[in-house]
Amino acid sequence: MTVKSIFSAIEYFFTEVLFYPFDAIRSLDNWWIQNTVSGIFIIIALIATAYWLNQLTKHKKAANN
Repeated sequence: MTVKSIFSAIEYFFTEVLFYPFDAIRSLDNWWIQNTVSGIFIIIALIATAYWLNQLTKHKKAANN
């Protein structure tokens, strides 16, 4: 396995797998559905970030005791 094939696999993973939901959103004809799906993605990301920050503060408080 060469370095080029490793980077080609990474490129394929990001462009074909991770961006698939965004390609599906782009193919929709209704503007409201596109924004709703994007909003759902943003809300999920915000919830995950809040959870992660909450866990960081818990671990920091436990380390100080």
